[in-house]
Amino acid sequence: MGDVTPDADAVAAAPDERPADERTGNGRPAVPVLFLVIVTLAVSALGFVEKQPCRAGGWNEPNFQYRHACYTDIYPLYFVRGLAEGKLPYLDESLEYPVLIGAVMAGTASALSGISDPLLRGRAFYDLNAALLTLSAVVTVIAVGYLAVRRPRDALMMAVAPGLALAAYINWDLLAVALSVLGLLAWSRRRHGWAGLLLGLAVATKFYPLVFFGPLFLLCLRAGRLRAFAVTTAAAVGGWLAVNLPVMAVAPGSWAEFYSFNRERGADWGSLWYLFQLTGIPALGTSDVSRINLMGTGAFLVCCAAIAVLALAAPRRPRLAQLLFLTLAAFLVTNKVWSPQYVLWLLPLVVLARPRWPTFLAWQAAEVGYFVAIWFYLLHVSVPEEGIGPGTYLPALALRAAAVTAIAVLVVRDVLRPDRDAVRADDADDPGGGVLDHAPDVVALRRRTRAVCV
Repeated sequence: MGDVTPDADAVAAAPDERPADERTGNGRPAVPVLFLVIVTLAVSALGFVEKQPCRAGGWNEPNFQYRHACYTDIYPLYFVRGLAEGKLPYLDESLEYPVLIGAVMAGTASALSGISDPLLRGRAFYDLNAALLTLSAVVTVIAVGYLAVRRPRDALMMAVAPGLALAAYINWDLLAVALSVLGLLAWSRRRHGWAGLLLGLAVATKFYPLVFFGPLFLLCLRAGRLRAFAVTTAAAVGGWLAVNLPVMAVAPGSWAEFYSFNRERGADWGSLWYLFQLTGIPALGTSDVSRINLMGTGAFLVCCAAIAVLALAAPRRPRLAQLLFLTLAAFLVTNKVWSPQYVLWLLPLVVLARPRWPTFLAWQAAEVGYFVAIWFYLLHVSVPEEGIGPGTYLPALALRAAAVTAIAVLVVRDVLRPDRDAVRADDADDPGGGVLDHAPDVVALRRRTRAVCV
């Protein structure tokens, strides 16, 4: 670690002054791993049971998945993308997902080729992918426990989250969530190469972890840890290229489908832009895709500029999890797509950024409300005499966005008032920050001890 200063080394070598019940004899957090695993498996089992009406045959009946709120992308994509016929993603059939999801789809499909009945094979495809997603959930919860090193029981918030049960098996998002959190854990252990590799693979699974690099750069800039950032970024680029270049070389058009699909799609369910369209809000309620792209990107960049000022001007350097949450929340609120399973992206960051049960449960209630509303609204779109109309669906959409925004406001307050930050209440700095933890400021927008104003 050539970029660790003597001050940081001294901190790393200092005696562990945490309470005995928060650490083990070798200095690792006393995370109740077995208990976390059991709880996560129990909650995941509830999620699997919630999908059971569809799994029992309902996926093949029109609108059944909306009436019973048991929708998933996994089962239908097995047939729609030719996997049932032995086709390979990208090579034989275009796929609107990044390459690692395509690899998982191809691998699990090939493992089931011996099942003759296509419907049974499709269900087995769902089951096998659900098992992988359950493993991802367990890995994520354990990693969150180790990231919350001074407060490992905070991981229970994610383990028991209703959002985890309801959204785990809609799509393959938990694979990216697990890789992202493992990358953050590697960063916290100052394994910058591994951190970058895992984050690069996460971006190759779902694109959202790309936004993590902005906050990481800002905090490394303020702390004078740019070498660690450079190593992490280089490893991330290398990892991403390693899995993308082969597909880019043999099937460039199919590889680009993910990017063109997201560029060309309009305002989708769950987004504020969709709300603006349905309510006809002037200037914002447009169906012009290029205009939505421009406004959404512009709004996100404005949020990023505000986060950058906060990162460099806050009286005390924000914790990494706080800035990651703020950036991802800004991305979702300004994005033209906000699918129900995106709650999984936020779960670990909310737990790490603001581990307060009342806030967490209020947000989860809003997510559950939206989960119910979206399926019954889609039922109404398909069968107008059933389900719920926009008058009920749009308030649920707005409430979810308001809940995420409210958490962001509270996180900003914690950044500006570090004494109100639950993680820093016992004189901690940034337990998951790796080289950022207890590092002195080098660049800041305020003059502080040993800081240089810019």
